[in-house]
Amino acid sequence: MVYLSTTYLGPVQQYCKMFQYTDVYLETAENYLKQTYRNRCTIAGANGALPLSIPIEKPTTLKCPTRDIRISNHGNWRHLHWNAILSAYNMSPFFEYYQDDFIPFYEKGYNFLFDFNEQLRQLICGLLDLHPNIHYTEVYAKEVENDFREIIRPKHPREDKAFRPKAYYQVFLNKLGFLPNLSIIDLLFNMGPEGILVLKNSVAV
Repeated sequence: MVYLSTTYLGPVQQYCKMFQYTDVYLETAENYLKQTYRNRCTIAGANGALPLSIPIEKPTTLKCPTRDIRISNHGNWRHLHWNAILSAYNMSPFFEYYQDDFIPFYEKGYNFLFDFNEQLRQLICGLLDLHPNIHYTEVYAKEVENDFREIIRPKHPREDKAFRPKAYYQVFLNKLGFLPNLSIIDLLFNMGPEGILVLKNSVAV
């Protein structure tokens, strides 16, 4: 089993864990943390890695479980995110095959961040033919086996000896070189069904 935090279009590393472990526990009861993949992802723009962040409503208490975090509609972020994704991947080999699956997420309003993330995760896992047994935590356990809840993060990630990102084709590869551990949609739009093989080859055991 493995413990993971919810992520917005999480990085390749997150999905490698879902490939590697049969039972995946998604954390819902932790206190929400800012500046993590819980509400942000990184895609490959024409000028390099491009972070996208979902604005959230400020919790009414200092400590708020992740499952209770609400999405803010501030700044027309859905339109901005989709335009950024379109600009980054409209020339990728598989974008035209998958774009209709993703467009509704940027047209429909979701109230809770966890629900939005989870619906996206289910879609992506289905497209990658990845079928982990998902469990949702009900209480927060501080010490658990195979805990990657804070290891997988955008800033100052901790060492993960089981993850060795395998290079794959990217739209701006010739210009930028290979950018590892981007959002899973980078892998999906560039590699399509073969993305599952990249996940397999990125697991160091």
